[in-house]
Amino acid sequence: MAGYRRQLYRDDAVVLRVQKLGESDRIITLLTRRHGRIRAVARGVRRTTSRFGARLEPFGHVDLQLAGDPKGNQGSSLHTVSQVEGIDLYGKRFLGDYPRYTAASAIAETAERLTPVEREPSLRLFQLTLGALRALAEGGHATTLVLDAYLLRGMALAGWAPALVACAVCGTPGRHRAFSVPAGGVVCPDCRPPGAAHPAPATVDLMSALSSGDWRTADAAEAAVRRECSGLVAAHLQWHLERALRSLPLVDRGAPASSAGGASRESGAGGASRESGSSE
Repeated sequence: MAGYRRQLYRDDAVVLRVQKLGESDRIITLLTRRHGRIRAVARGVRRTTSRFGARLEPFGHVDLQLAGDPKGNQGSSLHTVSQVEGIDLYGKRFLGDYPRYTAASAIAETAERLTPVEREPSLRLFQLTLGALRALAEGGHATTLVLDAYLLRGMALAGWAPALVACAVCGTPGRHRAFSVPAGGVVCPDCRPPGAAHPAPATVDLMSALSSGDWRTADAAEAAVRRECSGLVAAHLQWHLERALRSLPLVDRGAPASSAGGASRESGAGGASRESGSSE
């Protein structure tokens, strides 16, 4: 637009992804506190003389000054980074730690997929994403538990929370033994569809604990229960996203146990349930 002068505005953000642009620039995908997900060009950050290239790495919490229309009404959809200060660069703590790095990658990819519309504010998702990366960096809980808690709470924000205390179909309360991804969670015997998984009761308890923030119960869960929980959570998420996440199969969830339940047979820890039929 002729004569359009780009606005300058500030926000803090989590760096979700970086892409090369030309010889020295990058496109940075950011989840901001007040403006939702945006993409911005960082000029010259791949040069060794760049003043702030190291601050714009994935998983960092940064404070930025951006040039562009924050509402997206004028000019290019790509903003420009003019200033950046690091608040907490969590990515530096994940270098050399494969489990935490891949879990952080899955968190970042999920955050991007849960914000399909650019510049649509999503404060709760921003806070959830920032808190998950902080928890990974602090290492107070197992990496897979932090990731699965994030995925469950992210689905709840999107309106996709699995039913865990009542039948997903008819609403009958109780500890139902079957779990159906297409149905939306646990199902009673009358509503159980063919191919439904039969996870251990402790697995459903773990999913409930992660959803509610009951870390005492979550931290006490056995390895086989955690793996079965991860399989159900990943299958449920990817069913609603209607495509697989590239990063989930790379997450290190430990060696599989021969005693894992039916959910582990029907859905892999990083893949969608066989019921969903999704593929990429």
